[in-house]
Amino acid sequence: MTYDRLVCANCAAPVSEGRCPVCRANRERLQQQGFFAGLNPMALIGLLAVLIAAVALLAHQTV
Repeated sequence: MTYDRLVCANCAAPVSEGRCPVCRANRERLQQQGFFAGLNPMALIGLLAVLIAAVALLAHQTV
């Protein structure tokens, strides 16, 4: 989940604004998790399906 959609339980503001120390800490933690941490499971499954299809197509063309 990305931090632009999260609402802080401490100050009830969007985490992306970083109004309180809790918001700022969570924003930093989410930014450090990397690219794939922001994707939802369906996006990861779709990415995996595209990768498998690309490998299968490449294997079929080389035969």
